This record gives sequence, C-alpha cells and structure tokens, in this order.
Amino acid sequence: MKCALICVALCVAAAVAIPVPDQNAETLKYDNNINGVDGYSYQYETSNGISAQEAGELKAVGDASALAVRGSYTYTAADGQVYTVTYIADENGFQPEGEHLPKE
Repeated sequence: MKCALICVALCVAAAVAIPVPDQNAETLKYDNNINGVDGYSYQYETSNGISAQEAGELKAVGDASALAVRGSYTYTAADGQVYTVTYIADENGFQPEGEHLPKE
C-alpha cells in the first residue's frame, strides 16, 4: 500500500511537470532515492529547460498514514516565459504557488 502511494505520487508529479512536449529533449540530470517504505525524493533536469524536484514521506494523520509531499517544477512556456511552481500535497490537498498563479 505504501509503495503504491509513492508510485502514484511519482507518476502524477511527472505528468504535471512536463507541460511542453519536446521530442528532442535529453535528460541532463536524474537522481532518485527511495527511503524504504517511509519516503522518497527525486530531481531531474532536461535539455529543454524543464526541471523538477520532489520529496515525500509518510506521516501519521489520526489513525491513518498520509503521504506528505513538497516539490517544485520549472518550465519554459510557448511564449518564452519561464514559470516555476512550488507545491505541497498532503492531507489538505494539492497547494501550488507561483508568481503566475492567482492568489486567493
């Protein structure tokens, strides 16, 4: 169950962090660390300017465990502007922040 949560988090993060497809992009850097069943971290950078990093760990929430994640990703949009999003995802949901995102 814990490994499944970690795998799902990694897949979601990877899908969110690649908004601009580029068939010729190369992976310049990739680090991945799984800390048993308690947590993980990864970071990568590609030749087309996409980069991401994330760390997650299980934490107790009442009688259950929840995955708490912190991370960020950066990409260059079609308009040439570089965007960075930092986020927390935990029992309170996905909470992104970025200069280009509306504030409540």
